[in-house]
Formats: sequence, structure tokens, C-alpha cells
Amino acid sequence: MTQHTAKGPSTATKSLSLKGLSKGKIGAFAGAIIGISCIAPAYTMTSGLGPTIAEAGFQAPVVLLIGFIPMLFVLMGYRELNTSMPDSGTTFTWSTRAFGPWIGWMAGWGLVAATALVLSNLAAVAVDFLFIGLSQIFNNPEIADLTRNLLINIPIVAVLTALAAYIAYRGAEDTKRVQYTLVGLQAIAVVWFLIAATVKIVQGDAYDYTPVSWDWFNPALLGDSSGFSLSTLAAALSLSIFMYWGWDVILTMNEETKDPRRTPGRAALLTIGIIVVTYLLTTIAVLSYAGLNESGPGAGNPDNQESIFATLAPEIMGPFALIMSIAIFASSSASLQSTLISPARTLQAMSHYGAAPKDFGKLSKFKTPGHATFWAATASVVFYVIMRIVSEDALWDTITAMGIMVCFYYGITGLAAFWYFRGTWFDSTANFFRRFLLPLLGGVALLLMFFQTLYDSMDPDYGSGNAVFATTLPDGTQEGGVGVVFFAGMLILGVGVILMLLQSIKNRAFFRGEEIERGSVLQETEMVPFKAEEVGNEMAEEGKVAE
Repeated sequence: MTQHTAKGPSTATKSLSLKGLSKGKIGAFAGAIIGISCIAPAYTMTSGLGPTIAEAGFQAPVVLLIGFIPMLFVLMGYRELNTSMPDSGTTFTWSTRAFGPWIGWMAGWGLVAATALVLSNLAAVAVDFLFIGLSQIFNNPEIADLTRNLLINIPIVAVLTALAAYIAYRGAEDTKRVQYTLVGLQAIAVVWFLIAATVKIVQGDAYDYTPVSWDWFNPALLGDSSGFSLSTLAAALSLSIFMYWGWDVILTMNEETKDPRRTPGRAALLTIGIIVVTYLLTTIAVLSYAGLNESGPGAGNPDNQESIFATLAPEIMGPFALIMSIAIFASSSASLQSTLISPARTLQAMSHYGAAPKDFGKLSKFKTPGHATFWAATASVVFYVIMRIVSEDALWDTITAMGIMVCFYYGITGLAAFWYFRGTWFDSTANFFRRFLLPLLGGVALLLMFFQTLYDSMDPDYGSGNAVFATTLPDGTQEGGVGVVFFAGMLILGVGVILMLLQSIKNRAFFRGEEIERGSVLQETEMVPFKAEEVGNEMAEEGKVAE
């Protein structure tokens, strides 16, 4: 067998194996396109920018920068883990390897749950802008109101999700072709919006012009008249993390990339770099043009905050606002399809290692996890229906709940990188930062945000202000209860624990550590003797797999 030194990373551990997915389909550029598509900047900004501004006000730009920092730190850990263990299970596999099967299972569940949350939101926004676009085409505002009719809304959400699942089912090649077109359309719309907003600001035609100030980048001003608020920072960061989420989709496709050890990390870095610049420029333009005015198209108007571009695009782009509506519909649809990649491959990997039912591990004729894709799509539609029934502001509450779950599984992954590479932390300067300091800081920061936001969301007034288990008083008002976001977060975690316990009874081997052994990089002294036909002759010839 091929031997490695204690310090050298290997492409497979003693108990990790390939899963039959198609090989060599995705390069760094295509990976970045899929990553950008999954983040879906046009959709994400119209859904997440309003709630972020509602929490942070003029400090929204600094919140986006602060939110970017732990994501970047965790990304360093992701890159190191992927170099050592390029496995499509990503968070699930790596956390199991570092901390054991129980934490690994819950980390994988966090990824799947966060994705189900965002899939439901994506489909809902796509439907909203489908009707907004039609109302603009036919110059009939009443068409836009059709999205509020759940008998119309829910079936269309289901149809869009099914179409996205079908494209994801067909595999990486079809995914690339669709995403190139839809990401390009988003880029045109966002750049057009930025240029048009800048022109109006310069010409003095802004709705509520507010000069750009360095105070916008001062985190000490977060809070209210009483001073800085950690809760405000945590809530705003949870929302901003939702806006960055999605770059890790390319890592779940690592077994399908041209170079599983390097391509995913490069694509993720390229993706997140493009996104942070786009968000900052757009946020500054929105605040400068609309201010925090609570009426009309002001960014402080609560009626605008669930879909800020629906209000601002017509004001800024005039008749060309149709381009933004089409772009957001395309953005949501594109992300709906690319986002399905992540939970499907995570579920397939969990099944492969015995942590989930065997059906999730079945591959389609396109060498994609067909069953897992179907179930992920179905779960997202079911969750959407539940949230629309429970919450009057389902989009806002879904985004916040999703941010909580992202903090949960990203935080665990950051600490998994830190712990897995123990013993090599101080071998070099690069190791000190990539394997020790940055993953540790990123993981701790995200888990602190997870607990802080979960605690704060118990308040019935948290987020959109919707509550469950509240008592209705004679005058029609409500008191008591807990926030919908807290309820959703605890429900998701509780369901995860129940499913984990059921699976532990059904398949004890995984939970005894027999499928994926707990260990560290120092224990990776040999590679798995995969058969050449499993991974392709090229990889075998390059010495990446030992026969």
C-alpha cells in the first residue's frame, strides 16, 4: 500500500470511500459559478438585506463585513479538511472523523435542515417575483397580489421545486449549462441596479439621500440609544450569514471535480470574494438612496423589508425594473436547483456510511443521488407549507431560522478542522493559521452566535414578531408564548435527535464507530486500496489511489 508521512495529507482515510458519483466534471470556474448560483445574490439581497437593515440600520455594511470574517476563517478549515479528506459528505464526514458519530450525525443534520429551510424560501421568492414580473408585463398590479393566495402559491412552489430537482437529478453537466445563463442574468440586473442608483444619487434624485459615512463601518454603534447591544449584533450577524451561505455547495461536489483536493477550495474562495464585494456595494447604494425612512420606498419601511428590490427596483430602474424581477425569479430558480446538490450528496454520503436509510444512497442513471434529491425537495415543500401556516411572515422567519442552523453546522465544521489537525498546528506558519487559529476562531464565533440567537429568539417579539403558544386576550392582543424562530430552531434540532436515535437502533455499526473511525491527520498513514475502476484510471495513474 502507498505510505504517507505523518504530516502529509491523504486523499482518503482508512474508512472513507468513493460513492459512484460522476468524475472530473467541474473545474474551478464552473465551481465558482455553481457557488454563486447557490448563494444567489439577487435573491439573497432582496430577501436578506431588508431584515439585516431592520436589525443593524446604517451599520448593515459593517455587519456584512463582520459576518464575512468567521465565514472566511471557517473556509480555511474547509479547505484543509477537503485536501485531506475529499468526501462528498463534507461536514458530516469530517465532524464524524474528528468528534465521533453522534456529533457528526447532528452536524450533517444541521446542513440538511438549513438547506431545506432555504429551499422553501427560494421557491417562495421565485413565485413572488414570477407574479411581480407578470404584473409589470401586463401593467396590472393585481396580478402581483396573487402570490398571497396560498391555493395558488403552494402548488406553484411545488412545481418549481420539482423542476429544480429534475435538473439536479440529471447531474453536473446540465447543472453547469443552466447556471451559466442564470448567473449571467443576475450579474446584468445587479450591475444595472447599482449604476442606476449611483446616477440618481449623484443627480440628487434619491428618495431619502443619506451621505455615506465611516460610521456605517463602526460596530460600536450597533444597538439603540442605550448603547451597544450584543443581541442586536448576533441577530444581524445571523441574517448576514444567511446571505453568505451556499459557497460550500462546491465542496459537496468534490468527488465530481477535476481535482478533488484543490478545485473545490479555489472555487469557494473565488465565490465568496465576488459575493462580499457585491453585497457591500449594493448595501451602501440602498442606504444612500433610500435611507432609513419608514415610509414609501425607504429601507426602514417594514413593508419593504421582506423583499426590498420589489420596492426599490421600480423607483431606481424605472421600466427596466422588469429586468430585476426576471433576474430574481431566475436567481431563485437557479439557486433552488444548485442548492439541492448539497443535501442530496450529504444524505447520500450518510447512507453510504450507514448513518441514514439505504434508499438515500441509490444513484440514478446519471450517477447522481436521485432518491436523496427527491426527498430533499419534498422536505423543503413540506416545511414551506408548515411555515406559511404558522407564520404570517414566513420568509423573514425562515431566513432567521436558517441562519441559526448555518451557525450550528459551520461552527462544528470549523472546530472539526481545528481538532482533526491537532499535532500539526505548529509544524509551519501556514498550519498555525489554517489548521489552528482561523478554524478555531471561526468555529467558536459561529457557535456563540448560534447560542446567542437561539436564546434571543425565545422572545415573542424577536424577528418578525410572530409567536406560538401565545395567549389571546379579550381585546384581541396576544401575550406570552415563544418566538416562531426559536420554535422552528428547537423543532428542527429535536427532530434531528429523534431521527438520530432511531437510526442508531437500526444501524449500530456507524454509531459504534465502525463505518468512519474517529481519528486525526497523524493517524492517516495509509490510503484505502480502492479498485481502479471505482475512481478512474487517471486518478490511479497519478498515484491518488493505491491498488
